[in-house]
Amino acid sequence: MDGNGRWARRRGHPASFGHRAGVRAIKRVLEGCEQLGVEVLSVYAFSTENWSRPRAEVRALMRLFHETMQREIDEMHRRGVRIVVSGRRDGLSSRMRDRIEEAVARTARNTNGVLNVCLNYGGRAELVDSVRRLVEEGVPAREIDETAIAARLYNPDLPDPDLIIRTAGESRVSNFLLWQSAYSEMLVSDTLWPDFGVDDLKAAIAEYNSRIRRFGGRPDQEQAIGSAAR
Repeated sequence: MDGNGRWARRRGHPASFGHRAGVRAIKRVLEGCEQLGVEVLSVYAFSTENWSRPRAEVRALMRLFHETMQREIDEMHRRGVRIVVSGRRDGLSSRMRDRIEEAVARTARNTNGVLNVCLNYGGRAELVDSVRRLVEEGVPAREIDETAIAARLYNPDLPDPDLIIRTAGESRVSNFLLWQSAYSEMLVSDTLWPDFGVDDLKAAIAEYNSRIRRFGGRPDQEQAIGSAAR
């Protein structure tokens, strides 16, 4: 969700103004996912590196996350959307953790799509935490394989993303879903996140569906995509 700050600055407002517009964009895109049959939408809300931003911006973001969770949970539940949160919760306030637990528990049985909010998330941190769990559980080294690591990720029941969209012209991975994105298709959009809408999502999925995925195979083993992105 890149471009919130730039969007706000171009309008003469602080970054917090752009972040609030970014929340509205999430709602639009989530509605688009429902229309297009996309089952899982993961949004990179706040990374483990974002703590280095100006203190006032971080405080404003945390207030926004809390307010949004509180305000939107009824609507998400009514629409049947399941909310999950990926990231290190021990770095968040107790009030924020309580709000997350409420949202996750209340929507746990919903089946009309999943909104995965990556909050205080980092791909490297997720792998470190997975390995720590293996050590804590006393799993022998000979039994540690990809399946064992994947089973201890933050939300191991979620499928790997088919498509990762970076807005605002950014083309870096930025520590996002490092394990899960091994074979994800990448698409860079010049649109700033607050301006990203259903038409942009449709265009991204159309581009995705036109590609051929090899999954490490040779050209003669290419696999046509033909299904909606996650």
